[in-house]
Amino acid sequence: MMQQRNPQHPIKAYIFITCLVDTFFPEVGESMVKVLRELGVEVDFIEEQTCCGQPAYNSGYQKDARAVAERFLSIFDRALNSDPDKETYVVCPSGSCTSMVKVFYQDIFKDSPELLKKVERTSQKTFEFSDFLVSVLGTTDVGAQYDGIVTYHDSCHLLRELRVKNGPRELINSVKGLKFKEMELHDACCGFGGTFSIKFPNISVSMLDEKIEGIVNSGADTVVSADMGCLMNIGGALSRQNIPIKVMHLAQLLAQRGKNGI
Repeated sequence: MMQQRNPQHPIKAYIFITCLVDTFFPEVGESMVKVLRELGVEVDFIEEQTCCGQPAYNSGYQKDARAVAERFLSIFDRALNSDPDKETYVVCPSGSCTSMVKVFYQDIFKDSPELLKKVERTSQKTFEFSDFLVSVLGTTDVGAQYDGIVTYHDSCHLLRELRVKNGPRELINSVKGLKFKEMELHDACCGFGGTFSIKFPNISVSMLDEKIEGIVNSGADTVVSADMGCLMNIGGALSRQNIPIKVMHLAQLLAQRGKNGI
């Protein structure tokens, strides 16, 4: 659903960088910033930001998750209300962490009406990267170019919690020089699930094997997703099996401006 906005007001995005991106894949954040700036969005990064609390929440540590979530709300709610002359948003390169804020904070703060008000204010202005491009900016063609055959993996939280399915595909199909091939069971879990892959390794590996089979059978040379957790899991399996298929976050794909080069 298209976000109603005032075209007279400039747009400012406070980027929320996830733990995985910050620690292992900074190039994903850099690509997201590049795309947003090229679209005329003012980008800001709040250095005091930390985790959204999802790892603790998923592991059953409600108290710890709440403490981290309160910090997130305090930082971004203040930022979103700091510049009344601009349309301000929080943009995140992860459906998983975005759904933590937009969906699961409701559970964490269900006993606190005051904090729930802050959750509502913040979550309404928080978007996963692809959803921000399509639903807020109304953009599907960002001028990207990529020479390759691409398939797309639907990450669980982005698809099931945020109901984002078509937007990423529209963005991918708008990339010049690219051929899109849908994989079998594109919406099946890759088996990562954070601590799930550690607690239930046999089930996780079985799910991952099925996902790899779908990717290979698609004939793609590049697999794209909107969550680095999934891509880290998928990329590891491809590497261990010596399968020469690239993994690429959607932001990295959309930042491409030449023949397989940024």
